[in-house]
Amino acid sequence: MKILVAGGAGYIGSVLVPKLLRRGYDVTVVDFFWFKNQLPDSAHTINQDIMALTEDDLKKFDQVIFMGGLSNDPMAEYSPAKNFISNASAPAFLAYVAKRAGVKRFIYACSCSVYGYTVNELYNETSPAISNYPYGISKLQGEQAVLQMVDDSFSVISLRQGTVCGYSPRMRLDLVVNTMFKTARMEKQITVNNPAIWRPILSVQDAASAYIRSIEAHESISGIFNVASGNYTVGELGDIVQQKIKERLAVNIDLNVHHIKDYRNYKVSIEKAEKVLSYKPRHDVESIVDELVDREELFKDFDNPNYYNIQVFKTLDKQISAG
Repeated sequence: MKILVAGGAGYIGSVLVPKLLRRGYDVTVVDFFWFKNQLPDSAHTINQDIMALTEDDLKKFDQVIFMGGLSNDPMAEYSPAKNFISNASAPAFLAYVAKRAGVKRFIYACSCSVYGYTVNELYNETSPAISNYPYGISKLQGEQAVLQMVDDSFSVISLRQGTVCGYSPRMRLDLVVNTMFKTARMEKQITVNNPAIWRPILSVQDAASAYIRSIEAHESISGIFNVASGNYTVGELGDIVQQKIKERLAVNIDLNVHHIKDYRNYKVSIEKAEKVLSYKPRHDVESIVDELVDREELFKDFDNPNYYNIQVFKTLDKQISAG
């Protein structure tokens, strides 16, 4: 099977693509490679704008995965216009071209941030998706656009992902558990801005598994699926990271707890993904921190701007604006 992964050189793609290659898939990655290329040599790579792809480019592929776009709230708020183009228009365009080219399945990387702010409710895929901020709005628009193309010959799966964390060859330190680990190691403290806020956490390893289960699902399956490793309050996350570092590295870490209002608060049910896709998360926050400890030598330059999406995006945006 031939698979095109748009945006596949990023944080999740750099974990997923090697797994797909080991399963015997023929994988091509289309990416701008903003964060360099950490992919195996056996992956075909194309440095190109997703919006420049044509039907002829896609005719040879069986499935297309969309992982492109701007990946978090700070990037979306820095440039709302680019956010809506990358997260809403780009997947709509790519799904449209893929369907016309005869691609059988389109997998869209959505986000649980589409749920916005909820109060102590466990949300499933039929729950209201109401976000008032650029990132969540754009991800929901992209999802709605690709899903309306479903028919008997074109399957679309949208994975609403929790906050992804853990080690990747294309490392990020701007994700909640990874950020807590970084500040614990650099400053011997963890800052918790609101301990009561809920977040679904998704190990990057479990994220890769969700894509594999989607690729290998029966051709008749389409729809929205929440995927997470578990639901945690931010206060609980701080406690786990603190305890794990003490246990593994014999270092005492202070917790700096505030009570600052947050505009995102949600926890999700993954029952549908478990039943329909046979998605079963294998990791929790404890194992995520274990992995970060085990791989720390590979990303210990904590100030490296490549580990922070917004820093790289701002630099590139200024370079483009300057001509």
